[in-house]
Formats: sequence, C-alpha cells, structure tokens
Amino acid sequence: MAKVKLTKNELKRQKDMLKRFERYLPTLQLKKQQLQMVIRQVEAEERRKSAEREKLYNEIMEWVEVFGENLALEDLVKVETLETDTGNIAGIDIPVFNRIVFQAIPYDLFVYPPWVDAAIRRLKELLAFDAEIQVLREQQRLLAEELRITTQRVNLFEKVMIPDTKENIRVIQIYLGDQQTAAVVRGKISKNKLAKVKQ
Repeated sequence: MAKVKLTKNELKRQKDMLKRFERYLPTLQLKKQQLQMVIRQVEAEERRKSAEREKLYNEIMEWVEVFGENLALEDLVKVETLETDTGNIAGIDIPVFNRIVFQAIPYDLFVYPPWVDAAIRRLKELLAFDAEIQVLREQQRLLAEELRITTQRVNLFEKVMIPDTKENIRVIQIYLGDQQTAAVVRGKISKNKLAKVKQ
C-alpha cells in the first residue's frame, strides 16, 4: 500500500476514487461475461463448420476413390482473395468472414473427365470452409486475448484497487478522528487552566 496523506482532502480524493472504481467494475464484469459468451458461440460455430468440412471432405474422398483418376484438381482451383468484414464485440474489432473469390482457371474439357466440374465446385466449397474456419479461429484468438486483459483488470479492481482504497479511507478516518479527539481534549485542558487562572 502506498503512503497516503492523512488529510481531509486526501480522504475526499480516496472516496472519489472508490466511487469511480465501484462504478467502473460492473462494466468490466459485464464485458468479461459478454466475451466469455461470445467465445463459447464462436467455438461452437467453429466446431459445426469443422464437422461440415469433415463430412464434405469424406464425400469428396469417396468420390475420388470411385473414379480413381489421378487428376491435379488443385491446379484448377486457386484462391484469389479472402474477403472479410470487421465486426465489433464488446469494443474489440474482429474479422467476420464475407466470401472467398476464386481465380477463373480455364481447362480443356476434352482432357478432363465430365465429373471435373462437380469436383471443382466441391473443392471450392471445401476451401470456403477452410477459410471460414481460419477466420473463426482468428476471432477466438482476438477474443481470448481481450478476455485475458479484461480479467486482469477485473482482478486488479476487485483484489487490489478497491480494497487498498477502502483501507486508505479507514486509516485516514482513524487518524482524523484521533486528531479531532486530541483537539477536544486540548481544548478542555486549556479551558480548565484558564478557569483556574481566573480564580
């Protein structure tokens, strides 16, 4: 605990600080709860997208095994851009998946089998899932970092700032009370001495 001045002005300053801390703490606690809730939602969404991606991947693999041709389909599907928007959760900016744009790569219809168009569509869907999952993981990372900082602030207020300020107020009040009592006693002693002198 830092050394505090034992004055009425310092007492007022400490009481004002305590009011500010007690007014700000519920806001921090609400932000912490909101972040925890959103993190759980994002984690659930990421699990759902991962399960859908896994299901799609398994379907594609069954398909590839059936046709058994060694085609380099990844050469026909290239990501051009991943477009994201910015969302705001509890005062922090997070990326939000918007869409994924693929390059238009021409290919010879006589070289590739007829099912290649459907395979390319499915591969694009798979890459879109990968991009969405990547954005969701980035959201989780940013939200977890903000939650860590907010939790530290809540702990600082709950366990350090508010108790220290209350203790400072208590110490100042005891000191000022003692000073007031001493002043009254000195006044009575002086009054008694004056009364004796007049007699």
